[in-house]
Amino acid sequence: MFKYTPLIIGLLLSSAIPVHAEVISIADPRYDVPNDASGVIRPKRGMSMDAVLKHYGEPASKTAAVGEPPITRWTYPNFIVFFEHHIVLHTVVPH
Repeated sequence: MFKYTPLIIGLLLSSAIPVHAEVISIADPRYDVPNDASGVIRPKRGMSMDAVLKHYGEPASKTAAVGEPPITRWTYPNFIVFFEHHIVLHTVVPH
């Protein structure tokens, strides 16, 4: 019994050491810009490239399609539009 006492005491003491972890938030809710008059008006998911061109005009730059399915990026002054084939997949407002 006394042979294992130091081991038991050591285990009990090691379990009493305070442990902490840092929580890192990836998404900052302050940058969740609404797609309405209070935020940046931008294309919505499902719009076609033609509809985006008609409503928002020519982008400042276009990036050629990459990958499969092909993803294309159009950069406007206030937002970036990502297309899958010719349909808006996502629109991002950079901060």
